[in-house]
Amino acid sequence: MDYVFILTAAIVIFALAFDFINGFHDTANAIATSVSTKALKPRHAIILAAVMNFVGAMTFTGVAKTITKDIVDPFTLQNGTLVILAALLSGITWNLLTWYYGIPSSSSHTLIGSIAGAAIASSGFNIIEYQGFFKILQALIFSPILAFVVGYILYSIFKIIFKDANLTKTNRNFRMIQIGTAALQSYTHGTNDAQKAMGIITMALIANGYVESTDIPFWVQFSCAVAMGLGTSVGGWKIIKTVGGKIMKIRPINGVAADLTGAAIIFGATYIHLPVSTTHVISSGILGVGASHRLKGVKWGTAQRMLMTWVITLPISAAIAATFYFILNLFL
Repeated sequence: MDYVFILTAAIVIFALAFDFINGFHDTANAIATSVSTKALKPRHAIILAAVMNFVGAMTFTGVAKTITKDIVDPFTLQNGTLVILAALLSGITWNLLTWYYGIPSSSSHTLIGSIAGAAIASSGFNIIEYQGFFKILQALIFSPILAFVVGYILYSIFKIIFKDANLTKTNRNFRMIQIGTAALQSYTHGTNDAQKAMGIITMALIANGYVESTDIPFWVQFSCAVAMGLGTSVGGWKIIKTVGGKIMKIRPINGVAADLTGAAIIFGATYIHLPVSTTHVISSGILGVGASHRLKGVKWGTAQRMLMTWVITLPISAAIAATFYFILNLFL
């Protein structure tokens, strides 16, 4: 059997595995608030998230094209197969480590850092498409800041509108609304996160001569959507606990504000074809809502630990990917 075909098939398998892990790793981000407020039972929330992730993944491909061409040029990438395989192994390793310890790290940072690290190990720093790479980094950096600000403002508006409302009735109504916002947030998660694996599979297909454009083949889009949906159905209970309860005590009205914030920022990024971290955006939205509700009510120690993980994820994943590349280069 053709050696290149075997390696390409391995990349597809590992990319789908990454998408599957991304599904259960990031499930918590979309449904944690609705579970913590008891708007949805965990089983129902996960089923809802799995379906909406699949639907979202089948809707857009713009982010996938950005991943395919804006970090490195797949048409000129040397040892592209090994670079992509090393990046995927790095992404899977870091995602599993952070999932095991219940740390809501960014799958986006992980994958982008891994691609850059493996490519640099192969061809040096000149291989990076710096204009596109910095555009992606700006989106990853500024989207959580924007989410914090939007969450703060949105909840401030909610406080004014509902300041005289009956608390029991308001909570009951907002629990119902949360079902819709959880679905919306899961949908937007699918529109952005699932596309990252689509992009890396397409990179491999281009590098090995199977396709000649950055258009995403339908079978790639469909298989990644299925992998994301199946991964979501497994759930990520450790991270649900962190996002849903360890940042702040979430009430239904808080949850709706945070969900709407996350969905708006993520979908906005998808619309302009930029990958963002759903973990960063949703967690920052919760922090913004919490700061608006009561500054002392936010558990800033948890937020600090999350921030530290966000900062170290990209360089650590790049280093892991470079290590995997050198190992693969010795044996393949």
